[in-house]
Amino acid sequence: MFLNVFNRKSPEQPNDNVPVDRHEPKTFVPRIGLALGGGAARGWAHIGVLRVLEKAGIRPDVIAGTSMGALAGGAWAANRLDQLEEFARSMTKRRMFGFMDWRIGGNGLISGGRLAKLLELNFGESMIEDLSIRYAAIATELSSGHEIWLTRGNLIQSMRASYALPGIFTPIKLGGRWLADGALVNPIPVSAARALGARVVIAVNLHSDVFGKGTVIQDSGPLAEEEPPLPAPAAKPRRLFGNVFGLPRQRVQTPPDGPRGISTVMMDAFNITQDRISRSRLAGDPPDVMISPRLNGVGLFEFYRAEESIKAGEEAAERALADIAESVARLTA
Repeated sequence: MFLNVFNRKSPEQPNDNVPVDRHEPKTFVPRIGLALGGGAARGWAHIGVLRVLEKAGIRPDVIAGTSMGALAGGAWAANRLDQLEEFARSMTKRRMFGFMDWRIGGNGLISGGRLAKLLELNFGESMIEDLSIRYAAIATELSSGHEIWLTRGNLIQSMRASYALPGIFTPIKLGGRWLADGALVNPIPVSAARALGARVVIAVNLHSDVFGKGTVIQDSGPLAEEEPPLPAPAAKPRRLFGNVFGLPRQRVQTPPDGPRGISTVMMDAFNITQDRISRSRLAGDPPDVMISPRLNGVGLFEFYRAEESIKAGEEAAERALADIAESVARLTA
């Protein structure tokens, strides 16, 4: 159904007696770009999207990826998507924690060294310049807040810089800059895909169904019928890490309807930030086609749920195929 639209074979040589429109030949096929958004564990959905596009004969000329989008896009560009999918589907809770080389102090809870060794094993010394398509991994410079497009150099280091979530992964130093997760500045890098030459940009938004439309509550305050919270029961003091420092710490009481733990608060805050930044950036530079996997039930660190994330990506991409064909056809008519 879609293969004829995306056929990139060279046309037959025109007859000398037939005028040729050299500005926009009718056989012109526009450069297709993918803007793969960030989303931590939800990023496995990119694998499903890429599989469906491949099956439909849609091969991008440009990939710009942020965070997990940079990882999945880099794997596809380096012909390593099979290895990435195998790794994703093999992930369990136990294996996931095995890759987390925790560290106390420093500038990140996880150094990322174990995961980097796995990437090196599968990608080798791949360089961005040697890829068959144009590729950019989006990162953020910590000292300035600059948006950095990594378009040359070591592929693994570029991907690591793009997914280095602040506070979780250690920042990566490249080109004299300390870099962290690109989702801080450009969660869905449509602008980068266009700047690299794409005429039709397909974006993948992994957060579209997390917060719905969002809104502003313009008048809020305590409810009249709101009852004061019950006093928390007295808790016995306990020592933090046994006798380390010898300082007792009271057990923290949280309200029954409140956030569950610091990790939940951090992830909710990161989700909200990405959602708002994405809306702002997409309003100024919307993609031609948006693919929005339904991933509301998948947590940011639930990497062991790859099967359902990949399936969600496949389903979303299949729903978007007609829109993609229409967008390309408008430029080739």
